[in-house]
Amino acid sequence: MRSKGLGFFAALLIAGTTSAIAQNQPRGQPQPPPAKAGPYKVVAITPPQAINDPAFEALRRQMGEAAQRKDRAGLAKLVVGQGFFWVRETGDRADKRRSGVDNLVAALGLNNKDGAGWDMLASFADDPTGSPSPEHKGALCAPADPSFDGKAFNDLMQTTKTDVSEWGYPVSADVEVRAAPQANAPVVEKLSLAFVRVMPEGGPNVPTFLRVVTPAGKIGYVSADSVAPVGNDQICYVKDATGWKIGGYVGGGDSQ
Repeated sequence: MRSKGLGFFAALLIAGTTSAIAQNQPRGQPQPPPAKAGPYKVVAITPPQAINDPAFEALRRQMGEAAQRKDRAGLAKLVVGQGFFWVRETGDRADKRRSGVDNLVAALGLNNKDGAGWDMLASFADDPTGSPSPEHKGALCAPADPSFDGKAFNDLMQTTKTDVSEWGYPVSADVEVRAAPQANAPVVEKLSLAFVRVMPEGGPNVPTFLRVVTPAGKIGYVSADSVAPVGNDQICYVKDATGWKIGGYVGGGDSQ
């Protein structure tokens, strides 16, 4: 099972990156209203698989400990000294004159006291999945996205007038959707392994529940760590003679 800990949606809410539409609007211009909630077509997913490697699990555990303590020195021991890559839309943004940890700190915004960088690092550490990087041979990036029908998902976004930032998928089957953001609220439905629309409610606190719309059109709440996003930032790992290291990052930067 893929555990998200604090949850990527929660961390992204703090970072202010949950809405790609809002980011692309000119400043001073009114934001378009969100698409109306309603029933939509089921697009099934196959969850990503965990990497079953004790050494990899040990690295993730050390990452989590460093994130909890906000320990930059401890984190530096887990990052490659040279060759760190930082992939963004504009290409590799890594500063080759700086160390790997310096580039990771910049990518996650760990120097931003009000940012979500350390929380995001903790969420990365919680995730046991990984998939090969298409650009960097030998690197595995996490969280790995699920397998799904790309055309069907694109059609779904067009039909609902949404974008990828508004969708997630259950990390396991039968995630309970509750009538209110409370653990003891009545269950109104259970999610199958398929995309689910997420409609985050903004606020100053880290949410423990996410508001979702099920394919049947029901609005309810799920635990924030039970639904993962797709197509968001990834941390990448490489393995050499000394073992697993953090070797790169995909995404991140200004919004952190």
